Amino acid sequence: MDKLNQYREAIQSLLTDYANQDYCQSNPDVETQLIFDTQRDHYQWMDVGWQELTRVYRSIIHFDIKDGKIWLQQNLTELNPAEDLVAMGIPREDIVLGLHPPYKRPYTDYGVA
Repeated sequence: MDKLNQYREAIQSLLTDYANQDYCQSNPDVETQLIFDTQRDHYQWMDVGWQELTRVYRSIIHFDIKDGKIWLQQNLTELNPAEDLVAMGIPREDIVLGLHPPYKRPYTDYGVA
């Protein structure tokens, strides 16, 4: 399997596992949506619905694949998707914490871009 397909499958598997966890389904009026754009390499776990009178429309976790690296763009969970990707065999230098500003990325254990 080539690197790009490995990364696509790892992201989709991870987001599917996260979305299937029980705490995601605590409100029946909020739908969990997994959006996998494999042509443009954008992957998101979204929550969409209503919590009483408040609209819920948020990206919980968002990944992109750009220039051969996985970019973590958003993480609203207590989970650690970057470490889970490392456990799945993705090299740390191929994971970029895009949710951190560029000047902070060299001080992480991950790629810088």
